[in-house]
Amino acid sequence: MIYLYGASGHAKVIIEILELGKKKIGGLIDENSAISSIMEYAVYEKMPDNFNNESDSFIVSVGGNAIRKKLVAQLNVPFDTAIHPSVNISKSAKIGEGTVIMGGVSVNADAKIGKHSIINTNCSVDHDCVIGDFVHISPNVALEGDVTVEEGVHIGIGACVIQGIKIGKWATIGAGTVVIKDIPAFAVVVGNPGEIIKYQEE
Repeated sequence: MIYLYGASGHAKVIIEILELGKKKIGGLIDENSAISSIMEYAVYEKMPDNFNNESDSFIVSVGGNAIRKKLVAQLNVPFDTAIHPSVNISKSAKIGEGTVIMGGVSVNADAKIGKHSIINTNCSVDHDCVIGDFVHISPNVALEGDVTVEEGVHIGIGACVIQGIKIGKWATIGAGTVVIKDIPAFAVVVGNPGEIIKYQEE
């Protein structure tokens, strides 16, 4: 059985991916007691008694990168992946545990995607890209070859990143931004071409 941690809209997408892959879903966990079910699956406030650490696994179904990292650190469980059957993933690509890859995504030769990341609908991750842990790449983002995206980065919908760029940890790239130069850690970048407008707290 696969269980999801977080009963949200993001969880609905993961549920449908798992269903398409014929994987059995045991339910969801969410501390919000007002949610009792989602898409006909039970939502528990704590770990269900029938969870088996040897045969069952988890996916953290929370969109926020920092929250997802915190939850993963608290859970002493095996993690699974959810990969939509429509994706085109190179046989030489590597995908880390806990990562979710949505429909229409392309991941090309020798790309490496870390743990507990979200590669959202219709993204393109080209050859030799390295995606860190706890990253969220939003729908329709295009990464050219040899791009490095460090831990915790959020790239907004429709952004484009040219080849060879490095985006530092926990940076945020705004929707539609065109990134043509390296981005330092914790920077917030918007525009075409992308420019730093501020830095986030570490």
